[in-house]
Formats: sequence, structure tokens, C-alpha cells
Amino acid sequence: MATVDRETALLTAEEFASRPDSGMTEELERGRVVMSPVPNRRHGYVCIEVGYRLRRYLEDHPIGRAFGNDAAVVTRRGPDTVRGADVSYYSFQRLPADVDLVPYGPEVPELVFEVLSPSDRWNRLAAKAAEYLEAGVSIVVVLDPERRTARVFEAGRAAVDLGPDDLLRLDSVLPGFEPVVGRLFG
Repeated sequence: MATVDRETALLTAEEFASRPDSGMTEELERGRVVMSPVPNRRHGYVCIEVGYRLRRYLEDHPIGRAFGNDAAVVTRRGPDTVRGADVSYYSFQRLPADVDLVPYGPEVPELVFEVLSPSDRWNRLAAKAAEYLEAGVSIVVVLDPERRTARVFEAGRAAVDLGPDDLLRLDSVLPGFEPVVGRLFG
């Protein structure tokens, strides 16, 4: 009879979701659990600032929902990858208001914000942005708190770099949502 070594067995997204909370920041990459350091306070501040501005926009334009706190996005299946988006937006077309939010679903957000942490590297975040786009995310915005800049990734387009005084326009997903990049960092 064959045995399965749990240390090397690949997890599905559903198995990953059912594991006890380790207290660490974790993602699932091609079936394997990957841990990273807990983000610093600046990272959390930027996430809440983006989430606040997005939530305020959605109060005036009730077209979808914003999520934060590393809400899970399944970006690949077989083997599965589950990413924890810092902030994400789903329109009601992609994630209807009456859908149960507890399990991981097949829906992907239209918009993902990732905040660069001191332990992150740009090439890794660019690869993560490409992964989100391949999964069907329309726009990925990577925010760099150190430089107070944003890099915007869209499928089929070159990445666009924005400085602190530039407007972050996301008209294809959120018409009229145009925060000044530098204000996202407090």
C-alpha cells in the first residue's frame, strides 16, 4: 500500500483554506504553503488608506465591493495557487451581492492593490502582477511606500509608473476614482 508524505503532498485551495490559522502570513504557491514576514505598520497604513478611499467611492457608486486584509484570490488550479491581495475590488457582475463570501470562489477581482513591503522585491511583485492578470484581474496596482509611487499593470499594455503628484486613474474599472498617488501614503 502506498503512503503519502504530508510534507510533500500538494494542497488544493480548499485544503489550504481548511488548515488551522498558523498566525503567519501565508499564501499557496502551486500547492505549497509559502510564508512571509508579517508586514510592517506602514504597509498596514497604506492598505487601510487605499481601502478607505475605495470604500468611500463605492458608497457613492454602489457597483461592487472592496476587500482587504489579504482576502484570498485563487489565481491557478492544478496545482493551486492562492494569493492574499492587500486590497481588491469585485464588481457585482463578477461577485454578485448574494454570493456566500466564506469559501474561496472561482471569481477573480477586477482590481488588485499590492503594497511593497521591505521584504518584497520588484521582480517578484511584477511576476505576481502577471499572475493576477493571467487569472483574469483587469488591473494590478503596486504601491511603493518608500518612493510614494505606483506602478499600474494592465493586460496587453506596458506597465505605467506614476509619481506622487500623479492621478491614479482606473476608468476601465472604476470611472471617476482618481486619487492622487502621494495621498495614498498618508
